[in-house]
Amino acid sequence: MERTYRVKKALLPIHIWRKGIVTMRIIRFVPIVLLVLRLSAAGQVGMSAEDRQHLLVHFEMTEQMLAEEVHGLSRTQLEYRTAPDRWSIRECVSHLAVAEPDYWRDLMKAVKAPPDMKGRKSVNTDADIMWYGIDRVVHTKTGGGHEKVDTYTDLGEAMAKFQALRATMIEYIKSTNDDLRAHSYGKPKSIDCWQWMLEISTHSERHIQQIREIKADPKFPKS
Repeated sequence: MERTYRVKKALLPIHIWRKGIVTMRIIRFVPIVLLVLRLSAAGQVGMSAEDRQHLLVHFEMTEQMLAEEVHGLSRTQLEYRTAPDRWSIRECVSHLAVAEPDYWRDLMKAVKAPPDMKGRKSVNTDADIMWYGIDRVVHTKTGGGHEKVDTYTDLGEAMAKFQALRATMIEYIKSTNDDLRAHSYGKPKSIDCWQWMLEISTHSERHIQQIREIKADPKFPKS
C-alpha cells in the first residue's frame, strides 16, 4: 500500500505542499532504482544470454534423450553386454547417477573460488567439449569411483537420482548470476567452469551414444 506523507497543508501555500508530495515520492523510489541498477549490473557480469541458452538446451536435450533410450526396455535388454568387459545399458545409467553428483560438487567448489581466468586461455575450445559427447572412437577408462556401476541395480532408482539432480542443475542454469567463464576447473591444465558444466552434459551424451551402440548390436535381445 502506498503512503503519502503530508505536512499540514492548511499552513502552506498549495504549490508548496504539492511539490513536497512529489519530492517525497521521488525520494522513496530512489532505493528501488538503485537496486534495479545493481541487479542489472550483476546480470551483465554473469553468464551471457547465449551461454545460458546453450547450456539449457544441451542439458534438457540429454535428459530427454536418455529417458527415451531406456524407456520400455526389459530386464534382459538392460543387462545385455556386447562383450564380457563392456557395460550394460543399466550400468551406463548407474554410472551417470553416480558420477554427475561428483561433477556437480566439483563445479560448485570451483565457482566459489576466486575468479582466476582473466588473462588465461582454456586448454580446450567449446567445440572440443561438444565433440567429446559425439566422438566414441577413443574409449577412456573410468575411474575415481565412478566405475562402481552396480551402485544402482534398479533402473528406476538410477533414473530418479539422475533426473532429480538434472532438475537442480537446470534451475541453476536458468537463474544463476555466477560468471562461469571467470573461474577455472582442473589443474594444471584448466578449462573454464562454463565448459566444465557443458562437459557434464556432453559426458552423458557420450554414454547415450554407448547405449545406442548396445541396442544396435546384432545380438541385442528382441525383448
